[in-house]
Amino acid sequence: MTDFADRWGFGPDRFWLRGERPKELVDFDENLGCWVVYGYPEVIEVLTRPEVFTTDTTTLFGIDEEMAKYVYGDLTQMTGAEHANLRGQVAAAFEANAMERLESRIRQLAVELLDKLTGKDRFDLLGDFVDDLSGIVFTELLGIPAGDRALFNLVNQNMDAEAQMTAGDAGQSEDYFENLTMPLQPLRDMLGAHIDERVARPREDLLGLVAGVRMLDGNLMSRDQTINMVIGILGAGHIATPLLIGNTMLCLESFPEQAERVRADRSLVPTLLDETMRFLTPANATFRATTADVELAGRKIPQGQLVRLTFPTANRDPRQFTDPDTFDASRSPNPHLGFSYGDHYCLGRQMIRVETGIVFNLLLDRYPTLRVDPDTPPVFFASPDFTGVKSVTVRTD
Repeated sequence: MTDFADRWGFGPDRFWLRGERPKELVDFDENLGCWVVYGYPEVIEVLTRPEVFTTDTTTLFGIDEEMAKYVYGDLTQMTGAEHANLRGQVAAAFEANAMERLESRIRQLAVELLDKLTGKDRFDLLGDFVDDLSGIVFTELLGIPAGDRALFNLVNQNMDAEAQMTAGDAGQSEDYFENLTMPLQPLRDMLGAHIDERVARPREDLLGLVAGVRMLDGNLMSRDQTINMVIGILGAGHIATPLLIGNTMLCLESFPEQAERVRADRSLVPTLLDETMRFLTPANATFRATTADVELAGRKIPQGQLVRLTFPTANRDPRQFTDPDTFDASRSPNPHLGFSYGDHYCLGRQMIRVETGIVFNLLLDRYPTLRVDPDTPPVFFASPDFTGVKSVTVRTD
């Protein structure tokens, strides 16, 4: 396991990639000023008790009315009946039937983009192929012009920020939210203009769907809330495919015997991708706030505390997974938490699975010897809340 971490340059903060276990299943981190939950059943308990562990962490930071405009409406921050109501309406865009209709378009686009790379013996798998594919798919899903997708990169830039949510210093916490939201203003302006158009002239696309959802009181969301919801969906859906594909390449490169198994048996592609989500989980953390005093794994957590759930350590919990530090492309069942769990289970998981499955089957078809270029180290996003590749050069010769 140390070989894997050393090979790709992971630091000691990603201790789980070195086969190390947390000292406590639940512990208080003095530096972050929050409680950290490491164990699988403990993470599940937090995710399934929204009445005690709320997703609305903004209550801990005294966010003012101006900053609230950039937060409210984001499904990840919502809870309770209103969350279930709005999520249920948006979920229609990501149901299995909708993904079946989208599948042929994804395959067509992927083939066209790979055709442009014909003759190249090396290229950036993400920058020259997957980022474009994911961006085009999402612009078509949203129903916006292809040229507007350049602003999607602002979401990527947030993942390159080294800022980390803390509950220790009020000013630092305020800066955290401001640093994440303010750089997105050009994206907000673009989406807002398209949303205004959908309100005036409804269309059957994702933007039209979101612009038309109604809250429990029967009213439409505000313009800012609608923008926040779209950005939340965009951040989760558009970024997830490149992250999963980049991380999977590192796993295949590190475990060539598993790569050979998948090449020989394409039915393993779905389980391969799920195993990457478990073994090299892209999302390091999600956050909750306690609404009452609660006991978890024998630790008493007071009301009004920030709680950080670490998906990668839960995905290595030996109480849940046999040989958790072994990468097994055929692992099944694989109840990993890479797409979260419970009320906030990833809306776009089916789309991510369809898109990544198509990509890997096409790559294996075209490039029998595809591998990571040993002369060009992959580049990772800097955010402490993610473990993901933003650039990985591959060789085809």
